[in-house]
Amino acid sequence: MTAESTFSTPGTQPGFSPVAVIPRHDDQAGFRFPVRRPPARAASPLPLLLADGLGALAGVPVLAGAGQQPLLLGALVTTTLLLRAHRPRPVHGVLDELPSVCGRIAMAWLTLAALVAASTPAHALSWPTLLVGSAVQALVCCAGRALVHQRRRRALVRRPHAALVVGPVPTARRVAEAIMRLPRYGIEPVGIVARHHHDGADGLPVLTTGQEVQRALIQNGVRDVLCVDPAVRSTQGPLLRALAESGCTVWELDADSPSYASREQLAGFACRRLDMGVGYPDSRAKRLLDIVVSGTLLLAISPLLLLFALVLRLTSGPGVVFRQERVGRGGRPFTLLKFRTHRPADARESATRWSVADDQQMSRFCRFLRRSSLDELLQLWNVLCGDMSLVGPRPERPYFVRQFSQTYPGYASRHRMRVGITGLAQVHGLRGDTSIEDRARFDNAYIDNWSLWQDVCILLRTAAALVRPTGS
Repeated sequence: MTAESTFSTPGTQPGFSPVAVIPRHDDQAGFRFPVRRPPARAASPLPLLLADGLGALAGVPVLAGAGQQPLLLGALVTTTLLLRAHRPRPVHGVLDELPSVCGRIAMAWLTLAALVAASTPAHALSWPTLLVGSAVQALVCCAGRALVHQRRRRALVRRPHAALVVGPVPTARRVAEAIMRLPRYGIEPVGIVARHHHDGADGLPVLTTGQEVQRALIQNGVRDVLCVDPAVRSTQGPLLRALAESGCTVWELDADSPSYASREQLAGFACRRLDMGVGYPDSRAKRLLDIVVSGTLLLAISPLLLLFALVLRLTSGPGVVFRQERVGRGGRPFTLLKFRTHRPADARESATRWSVADDQQMSRFCRFLRRSSLDELLQLWNVLCGDMSLVGPRPERPYFVRQFSQTYPGYASRHRMRVGITGLAQVHGLRGDTSIEDRARFDNAYIDNWSLWQDVCILLRTAAALVRPTGS
């Protein structure tokens, strides 16, 4: 982690003049698209739930023939629906879902068999009953899902979703033409968003200003945005977030890799759905974990915090809490809290000095707090208030955010998620005076592959690392 306050920055050249802008909210970046809420690309789950329910009901006669009670028959339907998983996909197909559907049904029947064996061992389900029942349910369920997907594909062909292609004009045009040759995907490119016009470009219009994009968004009812170049996420980040807030679904297509590079594909291009900081998946569960863990820890270690504050007050004088402006999610500033282990000479040193880990004027107790990272326990209050998360990219000061956003590709993209006390980069040893480029790469990898279990693993690895502190 960075210090509280080296006029030099790791990885920068002498005389470097920061001119990059701190990532800010889209309204401040000049993009004010009308916040429309068109239907999401992922269609309503009700038809698929109905198909799953009919499949579960088809297995009821098998259970009834085995002499099971109505309560267990209802348990089969309930268990099947609760185990349903959904992944956003550009195009749905029953064959793509067949392994997960069959696995879900098998799990439901095995769970039901375990309940029966535990409650009434004399009426335990036999293997033939399990096999026939699960096979009948899978057959009916897949037939119903196939019908739902067929109707949806036909509807998409009749009324394709308008899409904007974002990226270099030659690449964007090549991808758009490939998609238009395959109308079954239900996507109709209506424009190319690029930073500069391309000489000799024909066909789809090239949009280079926010006003042109807004006009195309309204006139065509754009629902999908296709990014065809990885650099787009850093160069056009505010625009993409504004499009996402207007109701568009943002997809990243790899125009240069074969489709087997990803489980998802669109017109033969590997693709995946991007989150642009708008309703991040399972963010409620992440926030709930933050509140429960931070609140519990604050109550449990409050005597320890008081002890640290008392020792600092007696050894270093008044002002035991250090407050500093940091850049959080979406580029919004917030005040970070730490125990004061160093007193900067002035406000400039506090805002621009990279590290004070080797400061010889630091007392032995302050050095202990820094090496063990115990000085950062007060950031649990930032987590409880919602400024930070337990796990996420480490927050940095505005001075360095300006420099790093210009120097390191992808650094500004770290602000798509709430910043954290610890993160994937930190548990890989990227703390203190380490590579900023490596940190940004790990932080973006964490965001792109986020899961609640990954947060739990990082927290456990952070706790284990406290017994072998390395300083900050």
